[in-house]
Amino acid sequence: MRRKKRLRKKLRVGEFKELGFLVRFEFAQDLPAEKCNELLDDFLSKAIEANGLLFGGGGYGDSWEGLVILDATRGSVTEEDREKVNGWFQAQTQVKSFDVGPLIDAWYGS
Repeated sequence: MRRKKRLRKKLRVGEFKELGFLVRFEFAQDLPAEKCNELLDDFLSKAIEANGLLFGGGGYGDSWEGLVILDATRGSVTEEDREKVNGWFQAQTQVKSFDVGPLIDAWYGS
């Protein structure tokens, strides 16, 4: 049974599916807490907010993870958005490791 268009939109399925991607990263272990906070602020302002994105997640100390979505009422991130975030991580010498996942359904997972 096919759902009506209004219900598909409300449930964000079918042509209304919204994409996001997962991000996991770790700061260098010898990085002082103050530097971790500065790097996290830099990530949020330059890799996320500057590109019209939102990051929902968390972490503690040097390990963080979360979902990146579009900063809009409705819509999806693009592969280009994903590459911008990936590029930011590649330029950071104080990030020990990172993983920028593929585009996935932001509401229901992969």
